[in-house]
Order: sequence, then C-alpha cells, then structure tokens
Amino acid sequence: MPLFKTGWLLLALFSYSTFAMASTLTLKQAEDLALANNPSLHAADSNAVAMAAIPSQAGSLPDPTLSLNALNLPVDSFSTSQEAMTQLQLGISQSLPFPGKLGLKQQAASELAGAAVSNRDELRLLLLRNVRIHWWNLAYLDKALLIVQNNQALLRNLVRVSEAKYKTGTGLQQDVLLAQLELSKLLEKELDLKSEHASQSANLNALLGRDSATPIEMPGTLPEVTTAPIDVIALKQWAKENRPVLNSLTRHIDAADAMVALAEKDYYPDFKLGAAYGFRSGSNPANGQRRSDMASIMLSMTLPIYTGSKQDRAVDQRRAEKAKAQFTWQDGLNRVNAEIDSAASDLRIVREQLSLFRQGIIPQSRQTTASMLAGYQVNKVDFLNLVRAQLSEFNNDMQQWQTYARVHQAEARLAAAAGKKYLNGETDE
Repeated sequence: MPLFKTGWLLLALFSYSTFAMASTLTLKQAEDLALANNPSLHAADSNAVAMAAIPSQAGSLPDPTLSLNALNLPVDSFSTSQEAMTQLQLGISQSLPFPGKLGLKQQAASELAGAAVSNRDELRLLLLRNVRIHWWNLAYLDKALLIVQNNQALLRNLVRVSEAKYKTGTGLQQDVLLAQLELSKLLEKELDLKSEHASQSANLNALLGRDSATPIEMPGTLPEVTTAPIDVIALKQWAKENRPVLNSLTRHIDAADAMVALAEKDYYPDFKLGAAYGFRSGSNPANGQRRSDMASIMLSMTLPIYTGSKQDRAVDQRRAEKAKAQFTWQDGLNRVNAEIDSAASDLRIVREQLSLFRQGIIPQSRQTTASMLAGYQVNKVDFLNLVRAQLSEFNNDMQQWQTYARVHQAEARLAAAAGKKYLNGETDE
C-alpha cells in the first residue's frame, strides 16, 4: 500500500511538472496559436474563400429559359385541333450580353477576390503585431513583479535594521515609519502590477483564441535585443510593393477600372436568342392531311437609347469610383509611410534609452546604493538618503525592463508597418 501511494504521488508530481512545462508560452508558440486559432483571422479567411467563388459566377452566361406555351387556343371549346393556328409550343432562349461584358465582370470580381486575400494577409500581420505587443507587456510585468518582490524583501530588512537602531537609541522613529511607508507603497505597486498582468493575460488569450482565464507562464529567459541598422527607405519601398493593405487598395483600383470599361460597354446592345417548336393537331380541311408542326427562331436586342440619363451617368459614376480608389490608395501609402517613420523613430530612441540604462544608469545606481548602505552602517549616511537610493535603483530596474520590452514592441510595430512578418533574421513569405 505505501508503494502504491508513493507511485501515485510521483505520477501526480510528474504530471504537474509536465503541465507547468507545457504552460510556458514562448513568443513563437503564441504566434503559432494566434495564427491557428484566432476567430477574426478565420473569418477573414472564410471571406476570402467566399469572394474567390464569385468570379466564375460573374463571368458565366445567364441561365437559359425554357418555355411551355399554348398558343391560339379557342376559348369556346379549348380544342387543340379546331383551329389551324392552335399549337402547343416548346421553346428555349438564351440571353447573350455584348461581347466583352462578361469578361469585364469576371475581371472586376477577380480583383475584389484578390483584395479579400490581401485583407486577410493584412489582418494576419496586425494579429502578429498585437500578439507580440501583449506578450512583451507580460514579459515586462513578470520582471517588474519579481523586482517589486525583491525590493519588498530589502525594505523589510531595512525596517528591521531601523527598528533595531531605534531600540538601541542610535536611530530615529521617523526612519522606522519611513521604511514602513515605502514598504506599503511597494505592496500597493505589486497589486497594481498584478491587476495589469491579469488584464494583459486576458487580452493575449483572446488573441490566441483561448479562454481569457487560461493561465500564462512566461519563459525564464528572454531573447536579447538586436542592433541591426534601420533602413527606412528600403522598408518604405518594401511596404509599397508588399504591404497587404496597399495591395488590397491596388486591387480595388483595378476593379474600378474594369467597371469603367464595363459601363462604357453598356452603350452597346445585349441580345437574346431563342428557338421554339410548335405542335399542331387536326387535319387540313383542303386536303385532309395532318397539319404540320411549326418552328420559330427569335433574335431580340436591347436598345440603349436613353444614354443621357443612364449610360452617361453610369460612366461618370464608375470614373468617380475609380478616382476615389486612387485617392484612397495614395492616402493609404501616406499612412503606411507615416507608420514606418514613427515606428523607426521610436525604435531608435528606445534602443538608445536601453543602452543608456545598461551602460550608465543601472551600474551607477547599484554603486550608489551600495555606497549608501556602507555609509549607513557606520552612521555616515542618514536613513532617508539610503531609502532614496534604494528606491531609485528599484525604479531604474523597472524602467530598464520596460524599455527592454518597448524595444521589441517597436520592432513589432515597424515590421507590421513595413508589411514584413519579421523585421530581422527571418524570411518573409
């Protein structure tokens, strides 16, 4: 029995360990989950599939019409043999748009289908950008919580030291109260960080297509920042050629161009071709022979005679829509360039800030705290300055990790603005 219990305990511990390892969410795993499970992306993909089914429909002829007619039936007897003109007719007709119209309709629909694919690709880029931003927020909050907890331990130690000095008459009561106050502030800071952590976790889970309460465990080690140079001109050129939102707008211009050509085709008539076969009953009174059946062939066409109020206005409408699409593309290009400039500027600044923290502020802050602590232990530094130095180091550590996360977030924004899946080190598909 003890061996049985021990086995179950080991199994439970192994299962918990496996679950803990499985729950660790790397950035790559988060990206893959979002691409596989995000409902908005699936909706955009379904829309692209639906739009792809339209061109073949638009380019097909209308369905033919089958008709069954009873012609010239006498109402006094309803006999099919009484009158020579009476016949039962079977007919078929087919509408034939003027040559080129169906092709233009199919072309416009194809361009709109391509725009739907580009819209889906744009949503994929923005989804990856948002996943990275929320993931790095969580990475920062994890580090911030750890720093707060470490500083709480340090302040508790300072509280004990100040209380001991106060009891021996070598310290002041205000030092004890100050230490306790700063410790309470750190406890409040921890609560704020936990609240923000829960909010960011819920938002990230929503992007991943999971329940918002799903726990997220961040990896212990985080990737280092890159220092690759930023070529804004190259990024703008890449975006102009490859950013999905601009490709979608280009497709709308091409679709509008096809609709202009289609409107111009409406000056020409459409046709309708038909054939019918009439079955007659009875005999010819003159010779007593059976009445022969009759065949009919029909050709009709539309007469576009109201061009001033219809076709002319339709052409003006389509040309205005094309101009709108062109202006929208230019506005989109300007916005994309502005996004790239803004994201590139942010990335340069946060890289410099991170370098300043790592090479100057953080080492200096630690040296200052160590010097203050040594001076306080020999009564050469007052307690207030020691606490200030400790809190300054704490704030600098927090700002360093926040800046570190902002570097990666700026890279994510710049990659999305340029229409690239990865800014550096990966091949875009």
